[in-house]
Amino acid sequence: MIMQDTTAYIEDVLKKYLPKKEGYQKIIFEAMEYALMAGGKRLRPLFMYEVYVMFGGTDKKVIEPFMAAMEMIHTYSLIHDDLPAMDDDEYRRGRKTTHIVYGEAMGILAGDALLNYAYETALSAFDNTCDTKNVIKALSVLAKKAGVFGMVGGQVVDVEMNAQVPEPVVLDFIYRLKTAALLEASFMIGGILAGATEEETEALEMIARNVGIAFQIQDDILDVTSSTEVLGKPVNSDEKNDKTTYVSFFGIDKAKTDVKKYSEKAEDILSGLNVKGDRTTIKKLIESLIYREK
Repeated sequence: MIMQDTTAYIEDVLKKYLPKKEGYQKIIFEAMEYALMAGGKRLRPLFMYEVYVMFGGTDKKVIEPFMAAMEMIHTYSLIHDDLPAMDDDEYRRGRKTTHIVYGEAMGILAGDALLNYAYETALSAFDNTCDTKNVIKALSVLAKKAGVFGMVGGQVVDVEMNAQVPEPVVLDFIYRLKTAALLEASFMIGGILAGATEEETEALEMIARNVGIAFQIQDDILDVTSSTEVLGKPVNSDEKNDKTTYVSFFGIDKAKTDVKKYSEKAEDILSGLNVKGDRTTIKKLIESLIYREK
């Protein structure tokens, strides 16, 4: 129930930071909202907020702009992922993808707009705090983990590997950057804004890295075992796009075993942290990744 309440809170935060749908460029605001408010697990802002609270953070006005910015960046990546030049998917989160509804050009622009607006939103944290040093640190993490040394870099290698069989080390690189990087940023920013030390921030990065890899492997499993109705997006899309995944490379049994292994490694690091608040919620979130069906 607590996590459901937090997810509802995140939805309110996202609505608060969306631009008003008015002006000559009104259609881009509509497309941004269509994509951002399509639902989803809100995993990244959820982890960010729970880590912030776990380390004793109390000022919502500081963390909220980063929560919204993180989900905007994640959503932009999904919009672009779904484009014909990428995965060419028609459904996301149970409804038509942004480029199907608004056209390919507006889909590209909606992704661009959300990425840029994410930084505008995150920068507004300066208006709400005197702790500018940690806000700057958080912005640096956000920018790096979303860029060519993070999510975009992983996506580049993923696209290059289409119809090829990558070495295991390359597959690991893709998963660490494409999927884990934004989770790493979420954990790290939550800690940084709550005053976590450098050592604690590095531990949070490693927790999130293991969570992110587990999450992506589970995603690969669901792509071959679930249905479009359950997932809210097409299944077997990796096979359709000639992508090598953890499942196709190692087999489903090892994939299931390794989801558990990476999740448990994240929990072990979490247990070793000296925190001010309760770590139970984050532990439950990590465990939910093992058993998720969508």
